[in-house]
Amino acid sequence: MKITAAIIYVVRIDGRHPIIVELETDAGITGLGEAAIAYGIGETAAAGMIKDLADAIVLGQDPFRIESVWSDMYDHSFWAKRGGPIVFAGISAIEQALWDIKGKALGVPVYELLGGKCRDRVRVYANGWSFRASTPDEFARAAERVLRDGYSALKLYPLANPIADNPHGMIRHVSQRSIDRAATELAVARVRAVRDAIGPSVDLMLDLSGELTTDAIIALGRRFEEFDILFFEEPVDPFDLEGMRTVADTVRMPIAAGERLYTRYDFRRLLELRAAHVLQPDVGTAGGLFEVKKIAAMAEAFNLRVAPHLCAGPICTAATLQLDATLTNLLIQELYPYRVPEHFAIVDRAPELEVKDGFLPIPDRPGFGVELVRERMKPFLWADVRR
Repeated sequence: MKITAAIIYVVRIDGRHPIIVELETDAGITGLGEAAIAYGIGETAAAGMIKDLADAIVLGQDPFRIESVWSDMYDHSFWAKRGGPIVFAGISAIEQALWDIKGKALGVPVYELLGGKCRDRVRVYANGWSFRASTPDEFARAAERVLRDGYSALKLYPLANPIADNPHGMIRHVSQRSIDRAATELAVARVRAVRDAIGPSVDLMLDLSGELTTDAIIALGRRFEEFDILFFEEPVDPFDLEGMRTVADTVRMPIAAGERLYTRYDFRRLLELRAAHVLQPDVGTAGGLFEVKKIAAMAEAFNLRVAPHLCAGPICTAATLQLDATLTNLLIQELYPYRVPEHFAIVDRAPELEVKDGFLPIPDRPGFGVELVRERMKPFLWADVRR
């Protein structure tokens, strides 16, 4: 079996832009992958990376030789060594698609190829529910909806604010790593309002997105300690792992990090410093399913758990669930369940629509268990690479 084509889509729905690749083979079996540059800036760069990798390295390869193809992309793209989100988002999307092909060809879900199930369902926490909230009361009301929907864990961004007049419910993070006293007090009031609304038995996580300097985040973190936080995410800029270690040593909350670290090589230093307690690699940017499996194994050797980052579309969700099934040190899985229906309608069975009582079942269908709805994808075709 050989890879004969790579069809690339840049989906643009409600302010988000999942980047999807479908690899075709000469056996008629196809596989899906997704680059998790689904918001912010960089979608066409990631799509271009997939196109360049496919054209230069992937077409003509045996899709069953996943480690070999990954190594070729890493060794012979040149920029992958010490690369960042764009190059590894491209590699991740292609690597996912190879697993999907292999699972379909063998008639098994991908988790069977990664060691088999450790669980039949995954506990998830809701994200994205607070993006239109500004005042503490608005945060509290939004959190109450999440509880009514059956979730027992949720995450918010205490420093971020909704973008005015934005119809897509997007948020803007802090500029220039500094806030005034009023913004500090608002952040604390938002967290207090949410904790009061959800009660003591619901897990609450805070994402700081590397928005402040080390001294400022320590001062703010100490204010948050009373709210029984499951983890305090990305407290400083992800380049500053030593600063993250300082925060971990100072505040009385578990530190989570990793959504903007790439491959086992970035995570190595984080582990050596013991700068985080929970690792958050993303199968759509960290290098793919098997790379995140390796990162999780490294974390396990340091007695740590993982809570995989997940911000993209339903294909990335389906791929992540297959990995989650196999992890022995999984804490919880991120999920964005409150996007518009069109976001989930690009596939036939979006996993996000199957949440029950705060858990997602692991699909048992071959590969990732999802297929594109082709009529919906036609407007988003970006490139068709073939020989």
